[in-house]
Amino acid sequence: MGLFGKLFKGPEIDQAKSQANKEKMRALFNQVVENGDQYRLLACYTEDVRRFNYGLVHGSKTSIASLIVGWREDDPTVVLVPTVPDLSGCGDPEVLRKADILKAYHEKMMDSLVIYPDQKGYTALKTFSWLEDEKLYIYVDQEQEEKDFRDFFLHTYATK
Repeated sequence: MGLFGKLFKGPEIDQAKSQANKEKMRALFNQVVENGDQYRLLACYTEDVRRFNYGLVHGSKTSIASLIVGWREDDPTVVLVPTVPDLSGCGDPEVLRKADILKAYHEKMMDSLVIYPDQKGYTALKTFSWLEDEKLYIYVDQEQEEKDFRDFFLHTYATK
């Protein structure tokens, strides 16, 4: 079971497709983030589409935004890059340095990691190990990445 739980139960993961999507995530992230190779990556989604409407402007009818989340432990930073589930493009990155975060915590009821980067709102990050609905979510196997990001987030960012 993944960090925040699997959304759907189903067939075995297509490892070739998962690896191809990891490579696409890396290429997109490196394209828009300076020194992108210094970050570890995780596919997430958020329902906070007001901050991340990249998918909406590309025809999505859902209130879910797909994100590529990059993190660095040596210089505690999280970078959120909005994308579409097929990874055909991405929006501008939002860089969240630890010193800039007002509040961050694990919301156990929603099973998500919540970041308040400013007074305007919050971003609740949710993740998954694999998903059946590729029209809404990035198809990727990332169980170890989920565990590592959770550990990093709770030990570095969490304020309560």
